[in-house]
Amino acid sequence: MIARPPTAILPGMDKLNLTDAEWRERLSPEQYHILREGGTERAFTGKYNSNKADGRYFCAGCGAELFDADEKYDSGSGWPSFTAPVDIDAVDEIRDTSHGMIRTEVRCSNCGGHLGHVFPDGPGVNGLRYCMNSASLDFKPRDEGE
Repeated sequence: MIARPPTAILPGMDKLNLTDAEWRERLSPEQYHILREGGTERAFTGKYNSNKADGRYFCAGCGAELFDADEKYDSGSGWPSFTAPVDIDAVDEIRDTSHGMIRTEVRCSNCGGHLGHVFPDGPGVNGLRYCMNSASLDFKPRDEGE
């Protein structure tokens, strides 16, 4: 379903800005719904919820590096959860008042794709839980020697 692999993001590279048709060609229907329409996968159904492998997580829309497995933990929420992104500039946080709640939406800062939400109930130093959709992420195992 993915017509071509996500592009690598290089320092200084312009943000990814595609037409709706280009996004539909690039993403599976589920990825499109989540990344471009702000959808959410059902709890405990995502392929990375139980992933315990060492590696890094990238945006499924554009390939930007977002999270490291060192920050992943089992929150019991049913979605992959992280204590922090790889860099504060990797994601944008936006006030979300949909569904009668006040939450903070998390988007890829490179392509604007919806990733999930961040909540103030995490175990890390900053007390945050970045609750992400598996369909918005690609995982790459850490190479030997990294």
